[in-house]
Amino acid sequence: MTLATVKSIAAVVLALFVLAPKVPAQTTAPASEKIILDTDIGDDIDDAFALALLLHSPRVQLLGITTAWGDTDLRARLVERFLHDTGYAGIPIAAGPATKSTNNFSQHRYAEGGAPQHWPDAADFILDQIRRYPGEVTLISIAPFTTVAAAIHKDPATFRRLRSVVIMGGSIHRGYGDLGYLPDHGPQPEYNVYSDVAASQALFTAGVPITMMPLDSTQLKLDEVLRTVLFSQGTRTSDALTLLYQQWAAATGNVTPTLFDAMATAYVLDPSLCPTQAMHIRIDDRGNTIAEPGVPYDNVCLNSDSDHFFHFYFRTVLGTESKGSAH
Repeated sequence: MTLATVKSIAAVVLALFVLAPKVPAQTTAPASEKIILDTDIGDDIDDAFALALLLHSPRVQLLGITTAWGDTDLRARLVERFLHDTGYAGIPIAAGPATKSTNNFSQHRYAEGGAPQHWPDAADFILDQIRRYPGEVTLISIAPFTTVAAAIHKDPATFRRLRSVVIMGGSIHRGYGDLGYLPDHGPQPEYNVYSDVAASQALFTAGVPITMMPLDSTQLKLDEVLRTVLFSQGTRTSDALTLLYQQWAAATGNVTPTLFDAMATAYVLDPSLCPTQAMHIRIDDRGNTIAEPGVPYDNVCLNSDSDHFFHFYFRTVLGTESKGSAH
C-alpha cells in the first residue's frame, strides 16, 4: 500500500470518526467524575493514549496522576512533560514506590525532558483524595499494583471508601495474541497482575468494587490507517503522542501499538464500550486471574467492539481540541 493510498483512506476514516454525528452513549459516567490515574507510563505506549483520553474528556475531574513500577520518578517526569506539552500543566503528580524492572523504558528520552523534582508520595496522595471525597473517587490502575497496594497497606479503611477501582489486568479466556481470528491459546498470567502478585492479591481482597478489563477485551490494534489519521492532525496532543510513538517504535522494533490501557479509561467515560458481567475472581500465586464460584464481587468485561472503541477515542481526543489550542 502506497503512502498516498494510506493518506487517502485516512481522510475518509477521519470523516467517519470525527465529523459523523455523535451518537449518545447508552450508559454514561456521571458528569465530572473524580478520577485518579495510576500508570507505569514510559515502557509501552498505551499508557500515554489512555492519559490523553482522560485529559480530553469533559466528564472527568482528574484529581491527579500517580506513577507505579520501575523508575517511578522518571515516569513522573514523563507525565509532567506530557501535561505541559498538551496544555494540561498543573494536574497533581505523585510517585509511587520504586521497584526493580527489566522492562525497556522506551520513552526515557522524552521523560528526561521533564523537570526533575521531589514528587509527593503516591500512596499518601491517593488516601488524601479519598478522605477529601469519600465514596466519590474512582481509581484507574493501568500498571502493576505496587502503588495501589502501598495505599491499601497504609490505610485499608480509607482505601475502602473509594467509589471503585477500574483496572487493566488479568486474563479469563484469552491470552496475549488471542484476537479471535484463530483458535485461542487460552488464559495466561497478565503483566500487570504477575509483576507483583502479592500487590494484586491485596487489591482483590481489599473490599473495594473492582471493574476489570482483561486481555479478553483490551487487545485493540492502532493500525497504519488509524495512526495516519491521528498523527496528521497537528494538535498539541496528537503531536505529543506522535513523538512518544516514534520513540517507542524505535526502541521496541514494533510499529503497531495495542491500546490495552486505553480501554480502562474509555470504560470509565462510557461503560457501554465494554459491558461487564459479575464474577468472583481469585488470583493464584503465579498471577492467574481465575473466575470461580463465590460471591461475584468483581465486574469483568470479556468482549469489546474495536470499531466502537476507536470511534469514541478519536471523537474524544480530536473532537474536543482545536488545532494549536491549549486547555
